[in-house]
Amino acid sequence: MTSYHLITLISIGVSFSSYADNQKEVQDMSDPLAVYTQIGFGTTNKGLNLKVGQAYDTGIATTAGMNVIEVKGIYGDALGWESDSKTTDSIDSFRFRNFSVDLSSMSATQIDANYNLNANLVADESMDVSYSFIKALKPMGRFTFYPLAGVGASLGENTLEDDGSRDSGYSIMGAYGLVGMYAKVTINDKIWLNYNPFWLTTIGGSDNYKDHYYGLNQSHILTHEFAASYQINPRMNLRYFANWNENVDFIDGDHRLEFNYQL
Repeated sequence: MTSYHLITLISIGVSFSSYADNQKEVQDMSDPLAVYTQIGFGTTNKGLNLKVGQAYDTGIATTAGMNVIEVKGIYGDALGWESDSKTTDSIDSFRFRNFSVDLSSMSATQIDANYNLNANLVADESMDVSYSFIKALKPMGRFTFYPLAGVGASLGENTLEDDGSRDSGYSIMGAYGLVGMYAKVTINDKIWLNYNPFWLTTIGGSDNYKDHYYGLNQSHILTHEFAASYQINPRMNLRYFANWNENVDFIDGDHRLEFNYQL
């Protein structure tokens, strides 16, 4: 299954090159709401990451659209530097995002789907699908803020029921809400920093899901993301990311170095 998904991802990336010919204007890659066709590659403490994104015509002059697909944690045991207990040589997770940006108001909607192949306290595998609204606020000097709010649903494979039994196959475990923001600090025309905090909380579903989805006796969680980026040229950048939360400190979190190219 792993090889199939990798081949599919590469095929999609190759097909994007023909679309790139239609994109004449280079977009600002430091803007979280920028829409452009892209490819990316990252090395992480849990393996390799691949990313492809395609801008598309929404049919509305003031609305831009983009789909982004990511595959994370490829060959973690061999190519990551995390301990063997936290990695495998299979893929850790998949992510799909769809952006729709209103260029007249600089607001956006996002569909974000994360499929996690690792077991947690309530399921052998799980997928979170959310719909959220993002708004770009007026820049304040070097600072720009993009608040976000949304709701989502969690699906699981072989979920743990409230009575301790396992529900074979896939089922909807419950619903959750999220609020947060993307924040950007512009250092100069080539360097910028990001800090992106998000708070997630369960709002419905089975008791087991509501009480333990984000950890033992945890119905909510605060997550953090920090990024430092360098724009090599208008189409290429190099970015360092760190992700952690209230249960995992900064050092033990996810770290990656990512190269992105705008087609």
